[in-house]
Amino acid sequence: MTAAVDDDLWSAIGDPTRRRMLDLLLAAGNGTATSLSEQLPVTRQAIAKHLGVLDRVGLVHATPAGRERRYHVDEAQLARAVAQLASVGSAWDARLRRIKRLAEAIQAAKDQRATQ
Repeated sequence: MTAAVDDDLWSAIGDPTRRRMLDLLLAAGNGTATSLSEQLPVTRQAIAKHLGVLDRVGLVHATPAGRERRYHVDEAQLARAVAQLASVGSAWDARLRRIKRLAEAIQAAKDQRATQ
């Protein structure tokens, strides 16, 4: 793998509510805990905790907006996460190709013995 996997980043992304929040923030460009809670089946307080997790790993950043904070996705950090996923996916694809070749070789050897 070319990029080291960041466990904290993937732990944050691993939660389906946080992934949905990222989708909503990307679609809207930004949002507040209140605006996100109106679109998700969780409380505003739960949204605020999820945003805290995303903020700690650098996936979102907040700016004060009156009495609330407006969050936006850090596209560079998201790109880093995508690169890590692609790297992990490539590594697993290579492993699976090796397993397939081994299985095919074993099957070919069995077929050859059966015809002898």
